[in-house]
Amino acid sequence: MRSDLRRLSGLTLSLILAGGLALAQGSAPTPQDLEALNYYVSNGDSRAADAELRRLRAQFPDWDVPSDLTTLGQQRSPAAEIDRIYRQIAAGDLTEARQAMDETSRNFPGWTPPPEMERLLVTAEAQAAFDAAASAGNAGAAIEIARRTPAILRCDRVNNAWRLAELQAAAGQKAAALQSYRGVIASCSGLSEVTATLEKAEAVASDAELVELFRLANAQLPGSGPALKALETRLRAGRGDTAPEASAPAAAATGGAKRTPGRTAVAEADLPAAGRPRTAGVARSGGGAGLSAVRAAAQRGDWRSCTGLTSGATSADMLYERAWCVYNLDRPLEALAAFEPAASGRLGAQVARDARFGKTLALLALKMTEEAARLAAATDLTIQQRREVEAIILDQRGVRAYQLKEYRRAIAFLTAYEDLTGGLRRDLAIMRGYAYLNLGKRTEAKRIFTELNNQLATPETRAGLNASR
Repeated sequence: MRSDLRRLSGLTLSLILAGGLALAQGSAPTPQDLEALNYYVSNGDSRAADAELRRLRAQFPDWDVPSDLTTLGQQRSPAAEIDRIYRQIAAGDLTEARQAMDETSRNFPGWTPPPEMERLLVTAEAQAAFDAAASAGNAGAAIEIARRTPAILRCDRVNNAWRLAELQAAAGQKAAALQSYRGVIASCSGLSEVTATLEKAEAVASDAELVELFRLANAQLPGSGPALKALETRLRAGRGDTAPEASAPAAAATGGAKRTPGRTAVAEADLPAAGRPRTAGVARSGGGAGLSAVRAAAQRGDWRSCTGLTSGATSADMLYERAWCVYNLDRPLEALAAFEPAASGRLGAQVARDARFGKTLALLALKMTEEAARLAAATDLTIQQRREVEAIILDQRGVRAYQLKEYRRAIAFLTAYEDLTGGLRRDLAIMRGYAYLNLGKRTEAKRIFTELNNQLATPETRAGLNASR
């Protein structure tokens, strides 16, 4: 085989030289550029090799073609090594990945680790060190690791910031813990991240500090006022504060159904306990005293007891009950995972439908509007469930369009929401008024603000009126 390759190399080289190419030392293709030529040579494909050589000649006119093309195999790209390094990083074999990276650099002098590979490995190494420090309760070491590698405190790794704050609180550094929580609230834009952080911060914050944190959260998430107000009311009530309960605006289609913080729950007609679709009469697997206690807690709306009773659950029945309970505790990511067994059909078609409805609500709670829309479209929801989901989707799309300054689309979504539900929440009505105003339609904007101001005069309606004159 090697003699055939040498003959092929000689033939190809003679063709190049016959073409009058002046070969000289100079810029040359990299190993990656030579991969195709290596392949053709190793497979004895002279026609393809000739074509590839012509392409390389045009791209690298000063390249000194070796007399024996089989030697190009020694300049191969470290593609296999690169793939192995990425697999090792993904598997958490970080020492092996670092060693493989160093060996590859030595074996391929022209190769250097790409910035993305280096970043992934450095971040993974920092995460492993942080986990070790946190498990050991070493707040100082954890802080130092985070200082050196701030990427581990990004919002997509918000658990690290929470663990750091918990370490600080355990060490008696309440002010530092509060500052860590404050940093998350000021930096992250996800409602679920911010609300979970507020719940955690409540344990170390004074009344005044809690008010300040909610003020910061409202500034960070100006479109989430009702959800944040509901959460603040719940947390303050847990402290014995008898402040009036937050009012969560209800669309006409929901008939005044109870809403969990930041969520639109199922219509009252479908609720044995707020936020949970009725599943009475549906065939279920399993059962027993444990499941009865869980269902009783859920019926009472005692989400924390329900969640405690289902900790570590593995059965589809228990996980389904847990899914609704953690959903009502504003833990949509957990709810998504817990709904999955029932959504796959393990408890029958009706429960599968309700579980997929629950997953849709959890996705919407995470502001994953389009993913929720796709799931809803693929599910045979009840009429009420579909109205509920479509209302939230139109709400979120309208707000998103307004934020993107796509005012015509915002108006269209909000008007569709009004047609579906028979009404428009006050905050959305004000938004629609400003959308018309931004389009230069002052008459329509003034009509909206006048109507809202006549219903209830507020600084917002008066500002809208002044702007539309």
